[in-house]
Amino acid sequence: MSTASRNYKRKQIRPVWCSGCGNYGVLRAVEKALEELQVAPQQTAVISGIGCSGRFSHYLNVYALHGTHGRALPIATGVKTARPDLTVLVVGGDGDSLGIGGGHLPHAARKNVDLTFLILDNNTYGLTKGQSSPTTPWGCLTKTAPYGSPEDALEVLPILLAYDASFVARASSVQIEQMARIITEAIRHPGFAVLHILTPCVTYPVLAWRQLRERLRPLPEDHRPGDRAAALQLACSRDPLYTGIFYRVEKPTLDERLQQLHQSALRRYSSNGKTPSIPSIMERYL
Repeated sequence: MSTASRNYKRKQIRPVWCSGCGNYGVLRAVEKALEELQVAPQQTAVISGIGCSGRFSHYLNVYALHGTHGRALPIATGVKTARPDLTVLVVGGDGDSLGIGGGHLPHAARKNVDLTFLILDNNTYGLTKGQSSPTTPWGCLTKTAPYGSPEDALEVLPILLAYDASFVARASSVQIEQMARIITEAIRHPGFAVLHILTPCVTYPVLAWRQLRERLRPLPEDHRPGDRAAALQLACSRDPLYTGIFYRVEKPTLDERLQQLHQSALRRYSSNGKTPSIPSIMERYL
């Protein structure tokens, strides 16, 4: 094992996910991506929400914050805005990211915050004993829907493409090597990169391993990630479920836009070639 790999592992806290949980594969893929990029642990922050995926931030030897339900994205936005030099990863489950936290997605996308958001989707609330989640299929039997879920499942990738997130991809913990490569590309991407990861729960197998393997296919080789309309068409496919990078476009990040505004404000309030101070600017509003 490499020195980098040992540095990313937090020896004091071991994962407590169920044996066979797909989240172990996601954790390994993240470690492999960080190894590939040689990101220093002290230059990395992982922000997570609640649920099984919320424990993710405990298991890496980096700066970490285990936030409240659905609030990982705004916390990470604050971290990245205050410390643009950090590599920031956000981890949330399907409930945390698309249920109570779903209202934060369009705003992180339109701001184009330079962070990587991993949505770990198992189609159920696993930690709280198998209730229906936003991605539970219609008709599926759960603890809160003993006669079948009466609701349609959210279509994650079409939603992200509609929000114009600047990097949209799908992977699965069934295919760790591919997932690690996509996470690496997501971290490299300058902007809001979202990776939808299908990761089965072995205790409440709404999303079952065998059926998932049978449905997965790589994106067509001729797909162009800059074509959002084509990406949307492929994202709407349910069988097969395509994996890979659906959409990628570069545009100014939130930090770049804030720096432009900062420089514009300095030019506006400077006088005689002198850089204004905050008190001198505030005096104009008294």
